[in-house]
This record gives sequence, structure tokens and C-alpha cells, in this order.
Amino acid sequence: MIRIVDHTQVGRILARKAARFTEAEQTVAPILEAVRRRGDKAVIEYARQFDGFDRPSLRVSESELKTAQGSLSKEFRDAVKVASANIRAYAKLQLPAPKSAIISPGLKVGQVIRPLDTVAAYIPAGRYPLPSTVLMTVIPALVAGVPNVCVTSPRFVPEIFGTAALLKTPHVFQIGGAHAIAAFAYGTKTVPKADRIVGPGNIYVAAAKKLLAGDVGIDFIAGPTEILMIAEDGNPAWIAADMLAQAEHDTDASAVLLTTSKQLALAVQSEIERQLTTLPTAPTARKAIDKNSAVILVRTLDEAIEISNRFAPEHLSIPDASLVKGIRHAGSIFIGQYSPEAAGDYASGPNHVLPTSGAARLRGGLSAMDFVKIISTQELTAAALRNLETTITTLARAEGLEAHARSVEVRRAK
Repeated sequence: MIRIVDHTQVGRILARKAARFTEAEQTVAPILEAVRRRGDKAVIEYARQFDGFDRPSLRVSESELKTAQGSLSKEFRDAVKVASANIRAYAKLQLPAPKSAIISPGLKVGQVIRPLDTVAAYIPAGRYPLPSTVLMTVIPALVAGVPNVCVTSPRFVPEIFGTAALLKTPHVFQIGGAHAIAAFAYGTKTVPKADRIVGPGNIYVAAAKKLLAGDVGIDFIAGPTEILMIAEDGNPAWIAADMLAQAEHDTDASAVLLTTSKQLALAVQSEIERQLTTLPTAPTARKAIDKNSAVILVRTLDEAIEISNRFAPEHLSIPDASLVKGIRHAGSIFIGQYSPEAAGDYASGPNHVLPTSGAARLRGGLSAMDFVKIISTQELTAAALRNLETTITTLARAEGLEAHARSVEVRRAK
């Protein structure tokens, strides 16, 4: 049964477990090195060992993608169409714009936007295959204009590869685990070298991304999923359902409710127990609820917001928009009783690849911005350079960089 505790126990309840990265890194390090040295041969060996790989090629053929796409139900296709439209619209909203301005006489500065050349989207296919993650990773990259978008997943799931086909993803591979991350980080004869690898995975995938972050761009290192909810009142059944939706992901997932109401706390506790009796994923959700979740009684909404900012949750649910101004750290905010976290997981538009384990203090979720570069531009007239000459040469010589100073002075009109 979910615990009900008071605000004095916040630190203990919200203390995240340290990921067992040391052990995972020791496991994946030789895999990464083998792939770096032996390329496709090593990737195939590990794919056979870990994933039962028995295909002629790491690449999924066009005919296989068409078959997967053809196996999708009309209902599934329609869902992909609606979700894709919202995700695409939101990704377009996120893209930075090229711009320029004259900031002083003769000095024009600006920015141009260029997409990355190649990105790889890792799609989990373990206990819960995630075709929705294909939408969340591929669509922002396509919107950003990335010419070489790759999808990789450890096993052939028609919904995953069929979704990739619906999106016309240029390159699809059946590879998983640390060896997939290494293949895209280093590049092989079959697998292109990626500029950035995105998407969630297990601890070994996360450890591989961590170790290879210097060789390839990554989104972030993901830990167990989490939701923090704030409520003074509300429908206990709805709140319980949202908490269980998070808990069913993984036994290490966490769902926390901050409330000022003891009555609501007890009602939610009861509802969680009732709903667990009919939930097919109850074995997983039960462990997450009992081990990592809680209802915390707080004194005020302001205290709840302060606790939330300390925790920096992946998902944050709040009762209304008036609280948004106080939120400093969150991966994604769900506002109001008709905004369940599941809407964000699938169809409302904002990305579901989000920072966990407190990383929301540093950044938000995956976005179209992750797939572009903002390149600065500057254009000076002769007069503008003369106006800045003293400033430039003074600072250059203060740093001992004489050639910098002279490169300006040599342009001085005679």
C-alpha cells in the first residue's frame, strides 16, 4: 500500500536511488571497444548473443518495412496520424528562427540555423515496445531538416518498424543495447556515424551513452521514470490512475502526490488499491507503488511548489495554470485535471523523452532544438571595425595575443 507521510519526511521519500552505473559501465566498456575496433562483425556477434539476432543484415530492408506497415491496423494508423500532426506542430513551434540585426552603425550580427547531418533514435523493445518513441524522436528530427534520420531497435516489432515506415524514416536498423549505441557513435560499414543519439533505454544503453558522450552527442542519461503531482482537492480515482500510469512502467518508477488534504490522501490511497486489483500490469506497478511512491502531506501549496523545485521531476502535474509561475525545474508540466501524463506520452504534442533523476534542473525534454545548430554570423563595415579597433586591440594585448591586435590594425585605412 502506498505510504502517507508528512512533510518532515520529504527528504527521505524523494531521495533518488543512485543508478548502478559503475557496474554497468564495466560491463559495456569492452563492448564499446570491440565495436570500435571490429565494426559490424562485433555488432553482429553481440546482437546474436543478447538479442537472438538471426538476420542477414543489421539494416531493415524496404520490403520488410512495407510488410510491417501493411500489418498495422487502421485504428493504429489513425492514432499515429493524429499524434504525428500534434507532435509535428509542436516541433515547428520549437525551432529557432534565422535572424539578423544591425546593433551599431556598420555592425550586423545574426544567426543561421543548420540541421545536424545524421541522428540515431534508439527505440526500446523490451517489456513494453514503444512505437510512440519513434514519433517523439523521428518527427522533431525531420522537422529540423536532418537528412539522415536513423531508427534502431533490438527486435522486430511491427508497430515500431511500421511506424518508422509511416514516417518515411530513411534508415532503419535492428540493433539494440550498448553495441547499437557504439555502432552509431563510431560508425561501421553498415551503420552511419551519428552526430547525436537520442531516445531512452535500459541501464546498459544509458551507461554506453554516458561513456560515449565525448564521441557523439546525446540527449541525456535517463534514469527511472517519475511523476510528481500537486493537488489540494480533486477526483481521487483520476489521481490514482495517473500515479499508476507512471508506476506500471518499471519497478523502479516513482509516483508522488503532494497534497494539503488528509482526506484526499486517504481517498487516493484507497483508489490505488482498488485499481490495482484489475490492472494487468499490477505486478510491476505494485512494486513501484510500495517501494518508491508516496502521498506527502504538505502545509501549503507554496510548500508543495518548493518541494517540487527541489526534486525537479520528469513529469509534474499541477491543478491549474496559476502555479506555473512558481515552477523553475520540471521536464514537462501537465496543467489541470484533463491533462493526464498519458496525453503527453502519446498525442498532445510536447515530447515524452524527458530528463529524469533531477536533470530537469539543467534542461527540458527532447526538442527540435536538439537536432539543429545555431551558427552565429557577423559582418562589419570598415567604419564599424575602426570604431571597435581600440576595444579589440586593448583586450587582445591584455591577453598577450599580439597577432589578434595586429590583424585589426593591418586593416586600418591609410
